[in-house]
Amino acid sequence: MANRPPSSSTAASLLLLLLLLHCFAVASAAGNSRGRRQLGFFYTRTRGRCTPLYWSSIREHWPKMVPPASTVWKAFGSRALEQRYRSGMTLLESLAGGGIAEESAFSGLLKQGTAALLNSYARKGFPYRAWEVKSLVIEATVSEEAAVTQARLFAFANEACD
Repeated sequence: MANRPPSSSTAASLLLLLLLLHCFAVASAAGNSRGRRQLGFFYTRTRGRCTPLYWSSIREHWPKMVPPASTVWKAFGSRALEQRYRSGMTLLESLAGGGIAEESAFSGLLKQGTAALLNSYARKGFPYRAWEVKSLVIEATVSEEAAVTQARLFAFANEACD
């Protein structure tokens, strides 16, 4: 029997098998790098336990110091926030974008700041204390640039927390 080159369907099957094995190996290595198994095959979206999305889902009890129905100005301790945000806005609403139609620097600050405040009460080892979060949010309302910068810092801390 003479050696024939493999047919195109056999080559395609081998290529597909190699691709699937490679994807499985990459997914296994990524899952083992953090010490926990991740679900998903090609795409896995990580949602930390400290993000605004997580806290807005109310999967976990909120700290007693800041219930979801608490207003923003009561939680952050300044009526000056009412000038930037809707009067009577709750913390739960602020996690959803602050009830502001379009995403602005100040709604991003409030969203990330609220998550940081919750994390400061609920997560040991969170880099900010509650009084620091409150002070930094109030200080960052002076300008859009300050709000964007502080929102990024809070977002980084919220994403890094576990």
